[in-house]
Amino acid sequence: MIETKAIVVDVRGNDLLVVARQSGGCGHCDSEKGCGSGKLSQMLCREPRQFLVSNDAGARVGDEVQVTLPEGVLLRSAILMYIVPLLMLLACGMVAASLAASDAQRDGYALVGGLAGLVAGFLFSKKMAQRVQVKASAQSVVMHGSGHS
Repeated sequence: MIETKAIVVDVRGNDLLVVARQSGGCGHCDSEKGCGSGKLSQMLCREPRQFLVSNDAGARVGDEVQVTLPEGVLLRSAILMYIVPLLMLLACGMVAASLAASDAQRDGYALVGGLAGLVAGFLFSKKMAQRVQVKASAQSVVMHGSGHS
């Protein structure tokens, strides 16, 4: 299970809009031996991410909650966002290259086909990620933590 603490910023019916607390990764980001992924995340994601989760705990705005995602959600999301566009790039590039009339055109066709496949793969992944996010939100478990009284 993947767990993170979050603050409730809005209650929408039976759902909560929460902002995940930014963590420093594994705790080794500032050391020389750390991989630095926490620093990279801070650079690329300046705004805190907001998520919609089901309000099974009866939390209110300002409460701190523990959000737990089922195993495999993160792995499926990573595959969707990285592997699918890469496979589309390769497949469309190969198909486009095979359509070229001459060897001189093959590289150009492969380039255009690969770029088209990459864009199509990202668009497909984005559409599917929205479905995965809805599914993950529905499966998220919210446990009431310390909050405001």
